[in-house]
Amino acid sequence: MSPAAGAADEAVPLESEGREHRNAFLLAGLGGAVLATFGIAAIGSIFAPVFFALVLTICVHPLRVALEQRGVPRGFATGSVITAVFLLLLVFGYAALVAFGQFAELLPQYAPQLQSAAEAFAAWLESIGISSQPIADAAADFDPAAVVGFVGGLFGSLTGLISVLVIIFTMLLLMAMDAAFLPTLLRQMQPYRPLAVTALSNYATNVRRYMVVTTLLGIAQGLINWFALVLLGVPGAFLWGLLSFLCSFIPNIGYFIAIIPPIVFGALEGGWPTVVAVIVLYGIVNAGVQSVVQPRVVGNAVSLSQTITFFSVLFWAIVIGPIGAILAIPLTLLVRMLLVDSHPSMLWMRPVLGDLGETKVIMAESDAELKAARRARKTGRTPAAGEPATGDS
Repeated sequence: MSPAAGAADEAVPLESEGREHRNAFLLAGLGGAVLATFGIAAIGSIFAPVFFALVLTICVHPLRVALEQRGVPRGFATGSVITAVFLLLLVFGYAALVAFGQFAELLPQYAPQLQSAAEAFAAWLESIGISSQPIADAAADFDPAAVVGFVGGLFGSLTGLISVLVIIFTMLLLMAMDAAFLPTLLRQMQPYRPLAVTALSNYATNVRRYMVVTTLLGIAQGLINWFALVLLGVPGAFLWGLLSFLCSFIPNIGYFIAIIPPIVFGALEGGWPTVVAVIVLYGIVNAGVQSVVQPRVVGNAVSLSQTITFFSVLFWAIVIGPIGAILAIPLTLLVRMLLVDSHPSMLWMRPVLGDLGETKVIMAESDAELKAARRARKTGRTPAAGEPATGDS
């Protein structure tokens, strides 16, 4: 047997062994991901406020840097930023309490209409041959106090809410103080881990751009919906405007969550004309803000495919609760930064995950070549390599 043949025979088991090792590493990685997911879910009550404080720290960091560049002492700049964030959260908390109070007053007023509507819906299902007994039983047992209690349970008890606020403000204070050393720490890391430093910087920039733009556009969206619902006479307009603001942070499905309550109460108050007006209003505002304005302003800050974005909302909502749906994009970007962006061997995964800038260019070039080929077939000649798609010869 020739030496070449022997070498070939020896290479086969080595290559097979490498594949087996890669499969084992893949299974180990999936197992670690499952354990990490269950671990995060187990400490979700702590993880969620801590990560929320991290996102707030990232968003306000440029403000503190700007104050320091203008000669403001570092400690005073940090305190000013924390105070500003505290006031913003206080305003939002007050608005949430007002909205919840309106909901607690609004629901009992419309309890008879809601029960009648549920019974009518059950009768319609029965008329088309669908069993409606569960709906009829739910309508008969409808209790507004139970719904108010359920919504209140989403926010937790007063003790739990105070604990969350304490964690948020404590972590915000400590992270803001530690962030003063961050620029110097990144410069120290740059010679040793340049890709990791770039990934961290890009993550902070992308999260900041996404959260700030989404917040501003969500405020505008909520105000527009609030005023429009007031003009339409929909009960609880302020409450639904606040819900619209919160749902603006939930990609893909936030719009459908925000529109359901105004449709229901609009139907009870004004009938089908109000329902149609609410659908048209929310459709125009949502299409204008989330489909036109937001993508242009945010740009490539997210770079996640629609499928991954939708799945991330469901995944994080299950893992850490309702706040996970709001923080789904920053959390998914964090996972991508840790597993892909900071590792040179994994950068090929970015287009698969949704970074389609280069992919779109390649597709445009391919479409141009196909168009040129079609035009060439019509004229009966063979197109030259790299011939542009415009113009016939």
